[in-house]
Amino acid sequence: MAELTDFEAFVTKDHGLAVLTVIGPDGHMRPSVVNVGVIDHPITGSRVVAAVIRGDARKLAHLRARPRASVVLRAGWRWAAVEGPTEIVGPDDPIEGVGPERFRLLLREVFDAAGGQHDDYDEYDRVMAAERRAVVFVTPERVFG
Repeated sequence: MAELTDFEAFVTKDHGLAVLTVIGPDGHMRPSVVNVGVIDHPITGSRVVAAVIRGDARKLAHLRARPRASVVLRAGWRWAAVEGPTEIVGPDDPIEGVGPERFRLLLREVFDAAGGQHDDYDEYDRVMAAERRAVVFVTPERVFG
């Protein structure tokens, strides 16, 4: 089985573009393309895969009901995947220990870890707040590829 560091090496290969798959209410898979990075969980300190998701995205509702996901990164014919339980942190999903200021910085941390760059982080913060963006963590139970 691969290690999380193997997965993390793929983040820089294609701007952190990944396929995040969640399970819908009918039991069918719901894949979507997102940007991901690997960061330290803000409470536990363990390494997790993280993505910033729009607050109105259906995948958040799916993850609230069924908190598991897989994430696949690829570069050419090589790939790596993570599967595990999820946790959402955001305006509609607060967690103890992550207040408003820590959350604002967490959104930036995930964006940076996914290879993002922004010339105006004040504008970035404004858009993230207006779109009620959330952070989704995937705790790796299995890493393969």
